[in-house]
Amino acid sequence: MRRLFLLLILLSAAFACNLAEQRTNQSTSKITELPNIIMLIGDDQGYPYFGFMGADYIHTPHMDELAESGVLFTNGYVSDNHCRPSLQTLITGLLPIDFQKKNFALMDAEIKKQAIPEDSVQWFKQEFDRKAYGFSRFNTLPKILREEGYVSFQGGKWWEFNYQNGGFTHGMTKGWTEEDQKSNNWFRKHMGGDGMDLGRVTNQAAYDFLEETKGQPFFMWFAPSLPHYPFNAPEKYYNLYKDKDMSESAKQYYANCTWFDDAWGELVAYLKEKGYYDNTLIVYVNDNGWEQDPKEEYWNDPNRSHNGGDKGKGSIYDMSFRSPIIFAWADQIKKGVRREALIHSADIPATILDYIGIDLPKGIYGVSFKEVISGKKSSIRNFVQGNVVTTRSPKPGEVMGRKVEGYWVRKNNWFLRWHVTDDQLELFDLTNDLRNNTNVAGEFPSVAKELQAIAQSYKNEKGRDPRIDYYLKMNEQKK
Repeated sequence: MRRLFLLLILLSAAFACNLAEQRTNQSTSKITELPNIIMLIGDDQGYPYFGFMGADYIHTPHMDELAESGVLFTNGYVSDNHCRPSLQTLITGLLPIDFQKKNFALMDAEIKKQAIPEDSVQWFKQEFDRKAYGFSRFNTLPKILREEGYVSFQGGKWWEFNYQNGGFTHGMTKGWTEEDQKSNNWFRKHMGGDGMDLGRVTNQAAYDFLEETKGQPFFMWFAPSLPHYPFNAPEKYYNLYKDKDMSESAKQYYANCTWFDDAWGELVAYLKEKGYYDNTLIVYVNDNGWEQDPKEEYWNDPNRSHNGGDKGKGSIYDMSFRSPIIFAWADQIKKGVRREALIHSADIPATILDYIGIDLPKGIYGVSFKEVISGKKSSIRNFVQGNVVTTRSPKPGEVMGRKVEGYWVRKNNWFLRWHVTDDQLELFDLTNDLRNNTNVAGEFPSVAKELQAIAQSYKNEKGRDPRIDYYLKMNEQKK
């Protein structure tokens, strides 16, 4: 009897140990099955200027390889014609107008409660700082992923004071001081500070992060400020174009595009060497569009060369919002697939969360495109649309643009430009007019009416963008 009792004890102990080991293995298995995630973000990269988009005059071998390694959406659109609101969409899944309404409401409430820390009061002196302070209140992709065991890294452009504001566990952007605000380097500090060295100087901070957090699933915000101005690519990149029959501004811009491509190629080589690549979901998108065709010369016109021609960055034309969007994941996403379905940049965080198996937060604009990527669905969105509060200005002093009210809609082969402030309504047929040179609203009045109705519905639903009144108030204070 005693032997039987001892035997039962031993069997129970063995069962308990086996169960504990199974649970440990299951937990470990869950962590190792989670994909690493890299959000690769171009800065002022025009959608036509890649080899994979048909530009045989530009050298982008690593991006071409990325496009071939997964699913390429050729009709991707971003949420704004400038970087900061567009990047805010990528990290929150919110449209700029929704983000701003929430942010201004949060800040107004805290001001009334006098809940602002004393050392943060000066942040309200500038529009950049007001938004950066409120950003920490938002639910971001790194915060959501942290609940699943992810570590995260911010590198490159980041306007939101420091990486902690976005919920990243690691990062390069450390914020700024009141003295920084008065220095000649204040704008670089606002754009990302030390983060701006990513790609342009070194990728080492990203490698250090991967080494420090080895074994944990990671989310990486890899956003070098390229091909963004200044156009100072190393000679080896410029030499690829110096003898080609193209304008000087094109040579300078394309050299920066290749510089970005090489920075990405170096990271890929590291990921493959260290064994990360095969289990990494990679997503590419640009922040806003750019116009710089090979024969267009902007070099002696800084307002155009630094802002992407007349119809690129900061405009209300197709090229200002359009970006290729790529999803790649070895053995999980089919290679070499091109899709023409319309997709919005807000759909990127939604799709990433779907791949992880996380329910989408309430209130976000984005929807998952996982089934379009797999081919189960051909499309989800019938159209994409948005609004803008700034647009290009011919005045040299208005480098960041003129404050306006404008809307745009893309549906099928049509692009509608509605400049409310200047009372302009234009329709373009992208089948044969990718550069939006010919307004055909008079020839296709029913199409123009249909798309304007879509924009009007959006306008009625969203109301007035709070940034418009804020900018107007700032201008009044400057006078």
